[in-house]
Amino acid sequence: MSNHTWFIIALVIYFVAMIGIGVYGALKTKNHEDYMLGGRNLPPAVAALSAGASDMSGWLVMGLPGALYATGLVEVWLAIGLTIGAYLNWKLVAPRLRAYTEIAKNSITVPSFLSNRTRDRTNILRVAAGIIILVFFTLYVSSGMVAGGKFFQSAFDGDYTTGLLLVAGVTLLYTLFGGFLGASYTDVVQGLLMFAALLIIPVLAIVSIGDLAAVAEGITTVGAENLDWFGGGLTAASVIGIISSLAWGLGYFGQPHIIVRFMALRNPGEAKTARRIGMGWMILSLLGAVASGLIGIAWFSINGIELPDAETVVLVLSQNLMHPFVAGLVLSAVLAAIMSTMSSQMIVSSSALIEDIARLIFKTKLNERLLAWLGRLAVLAIALIAISIAFDSEATILELVGFAWAGFGSAFGPLIILSLFWRKLTNIGAIVGMLSGAVVAFVWGTALSGGIFDLYEIVPGFLINLVLAVVVSIATFKADTDSDKEIQQEFTDTGSIVLTQVKHKQA
Repeated sequence: MSNHTWFIIALVIYFVAMIGIGVYGALKTKNHEDYMLGGRNLPPAVAALSAGASDMSGWLVMGLPGALYATGLVEVWLAIGLTIGAYLNWKLVAPRLRAYTEIAKNSITVPSFLSNRTRDRTNILRVAAGIIILVFFTLYVSSGMVAGGKFFQSAFDGDYTTGLLLVAGVTLLYTLFGGFLGASYTDVVQGLLMFAALLIIPVLAIVSIGDLAAVAEGITTVGAENLDWFGGGLTAASVIGIISSLAWGLGYFGQPHIIVRFMALRNPGEAKTARRIGMGWMILSLLGAVASGLIGIAWFSINGIELPDAETVVLVLSQNLMHPFVAGLVLSAVLAAIMSTMSSQMIVSSSALIEDIARLIFKTKLNERLLAWLGRLAVLAIALIAISIAFDSEATILELVGFAWAGFGSAFGPLIILSLFWRKLTNIGAIVGMLSGAVVAFVWGTALSGGIFDLYEIVPGFLINLVLAVVVSIATFKADTDSDKEIQQEFTDTGSIVLTQVKHKQA
């Protein structure tokens, strides 16, 4: 059989498995909370791998190795920043958010939690947050569909539209019916696929070259700066670049599709187990991605092969070093990275539309099964809009990964931290901080460039949000009101529950 035939067999097996898991998730989904949050019954291993897979997307398998291949070790600062941010997110945010969201009127979305936490009776905070999520994630899903279409073009010399529709269709199927559980359990399989691919490929490449000494020689032969942590010297520009790369870690605190996994844990005490599993997966996967990019420099140089697109380094290595069927599974890992993020973003977008906007429009209490079906219709609508945007492949990428990451981190990150660890956050402070952070990140990232403005937009956006939220909250905080007493009691109860659960798990 030809290589393409083996590739297709592997992809068909992968697609069937994903749809099967989606069906399993559908059978477990009984009501609206199940569809949006898995009934808050996610085991720690599932939560950890699901958070990792939905976080990393195609960036882990294509973007980071490609950046290392093209630029060298200087790109490793991004991986370091993300590792630090992810660890702090699991350590600080996960247990308190799991407890607090249930105490704060059983909030099942980030906007509803912020609104309930601050007792925002105007609903401005909830609606504005829902709109931010809806707009960014619809475009984000579209960019994933574009990546899927272009993947089929490069891997199979196929048609862009066919690839786009196939990736979108399979992702939509298991997300539409399986909901949060379907997305989470498929994420586990997808995360393990990515993990295996990124650990095996660099080992095979080293064996092919000979040994580590030959690898190092091959890398430095192409360019000595490839193994320089500062990319050829420590300058003002490189310092800004390093700070910008490390600052990606700030984004974790405000990513709705990641922190919703914390909210779905069975209890706050299991955040520690999930953290260990999630960080182990992430660190080893990032090391594999970094190694694949760097070793790829040597392998392609030694074998005299020109790589037109740096981001295909893992794909081309797998096709040259593995049996075609196994290489097909690696191609599936790339699709897994794309599809896992898309499915998570569809669910979060659906929850924003139904839970945070539609519930406020329809004042009457809606049946739980009806809400679950409305959630499915919202997923379908979001997917169709994203597909229509993705048909214009040149207009939908727009560096949305970095842009959306900064937008969410700047809009929500400081508020999540303040809401969990500072008693005096007010609804007005949260509204001003969120909108200011989002606007600053948007303007900085789109209208400003050069010098200090080359700094990643999440840094000014995050800081502006944090400062204004604190200042405005201090100015508008009113002690001894009925609302404040409720807020203070919930804050205290959250701390007590987390402390009790952690001690129980340790015992």
